[in-house]
This record gives sequence, structure tokens and C-alpha cells, in this order.
Amino acid sequence: MTIEQAVAHPVSKPWGSADLGLWHAPAASGVSIGEVWFERPAGEQDTSLLLKLLFTTAPLSIQVHPDDGLAHAMGLPNGKTEAWYILSAAPDAQIAIGLKEPATAVELRAAIEDGSIVDRVRWQPVRRGEIYLIPAGTIHAIGAGIVLAEIQQRSDVTFRLFDFGRQRELHVDQAVAATHVYPLQSQNPPEWLSDNRTVLAANPYFVLERIDLQAGFWLFEAGRELWLLIIEGDAHIDNKAVRTGDAIFAQADKMEMLVEPSGVTVLIAYPGPYPYSHLRRVQDADDDVISDGLQRTLARYFADERLAPKPEDAST
Repeated sequence: MTIEQAVAHPVSKPWGSADLGLWHAPAASGVSIGEVWFERPAGEQDTSLLLKLLFTTAPLSIQVHPDDGLAHAMGLPNGKTEAWYILSAAPDAQIAIGLKEPATAVELRAAIEDGSIVDRVRWQPVRRGEIYLIPAGTIHAIGAGIVLAEIQQRSDVTFRLFDFGRQRELHVDQAVAATHVYPLQSQNPPEWLSDNRTVLAANPYFVLERIDLQAGFWLFEAGRELWLLIIEGDAHIDNKAVRTGDAIFAQADKMEMLVEPSGVTVLIAYPGPYPYSHLRRVQDADDDVISDGLQRTLARYFADERLAPKPEDAST
């Protein structure tokens, strides 16, 4: 039974930013932070998922990740399917997902070697609030001017096909072996579950939800692994103040969240393949699911008419 505030580990990247805004403490002078990895406080890497923030001032490489089958053949524990939730995007920001047209392995190799792969991938504009699922084996790239949250299988294996002049190593053989050389099927739209919950992505590896919570007290039931990222607003989780950019890890426990009058929006991720019922609103300070330490605090909050549950409110 575990509830922990995740530790944010900044990772320097050539395409990163020295100004991370609301999402993390400012980077050291002159250091470009491209990623922030959220990890358990003691450094355990025993989770199946990895939660990140990405910040881009230049395009990432055009790249691909292996699927489970190829990863196992390479002696790795798993491949890497991932999903991106766009937190902000410049007006001209774009991403690339998949190929425009099917290609043979020979054609793909030639496109990598002569650089024409940059014209064979499918570029598209992005906007704040959009979600993109990137199955393993799909060629992809993230352009400049984007801040996004990423949930992925825990893997750090990347094969680069094109690096926009940065002169880092390309992985031609591995990329050709890993790539599914046909255009990606249409993205599934988000699925509305309730007034609060929207499933952004669901697959065998993870479920990603956006949850919009009104003022009051909420209870999350965490299974074997649950990651929560505050993307807007402030709250208290297990009596600890959390704000935009903070992340929580929970495992086999009940996570108590007290939401301020302005409300809060969070992303949560947990192992797939299906969404499960894990959230409900507590209507009464005497509810027997609440820990003893919060009883008096909740009584005071429920006495505040801004936070008190309305008669029409229902459990989710």
C-alpha cells in the first residue's frame, strides 16, 4: 500500500528549453531541459509505466521504438507504446505520426540514408488538449513549440531515422527492423465516461484519462499502479498540497483528494486494457471510507458552502 509524491528528474536535451514555466522548477542557467521524468522517491523502477513531461524548442529526431516482439528478441523486457497529451502548442506547432504511404524495407532504408524520410512521414498541426496514441513500431516526431505529457511503457530504447542536422548517430538497421511500414490507422477519439471522466487512450499497456474535478472531497482507488499528474489547479492529496506540474504515484491504496473551490484537472494513467471504476465523490464528512485524520478537516470544508456537495451531485 503506497501513496508517494513522485520526484521530478530533469533530463537535458538539445531540443529542450531553459524555461519550463509552471511545469517544473526553472532549469539551471544555460541548460536546455527536454524531458522531466517522474519517478518513485526511493528510485525504484519496478513500475510498468513511465510518466514524463516534454518541452520542445526544436524538433525531436524522427524515431521509432520496438514492439514487444522485437524487444524480446533483443533481450529487452518490453517495447514502447506511448501516448501524448498536448498541454500547450505554438500556433505553427506540428507532429509527425506514421508514413504517408506504405513503404518496403528497401524504400525505408533508402529514405533514411538520403534524408527524404522527413518528407515521407505524415506531419500534422496540433492544439492544446489533443491526445495522440503512438503504437510501438510507428515512426514519429515532435516538432518545436510544444509542451506535452507522455505516458509510456517503461523503456528507453529509441532508434533515430533523422536528426535535423544534429549529427547524432542514426540507427538504420534497427529502425528498419522496428518500423511497421504502413500508414497508421485513424486515432480513436476520446471516450466520455461521465461528467468528470474522459478516457483519452486505452490499449493493452495502459489507460490514460483526463478527470475534471469540482470542489469537494474525492476518493481514488489505486490498483497495482496509478500515476496522477496535476495539469490545472491546486488540491490536497493525503493532506499534502499539490499544484500544477506535481505528480503522485499510488499502489494498492485509497488516495484522498481535497479539491479547492476553483477545481482541478488531472491526468491519470494505470495498466490497461480497460478503464475501471476507481473514483467517487465523498458526500459526507462522516463517510466511513475517510481516514480518521481527515474527519475534522472535512467537516470544516463541508461547512464552507463553496465546497459542500450539491444535492444533484452523484458519485462517479
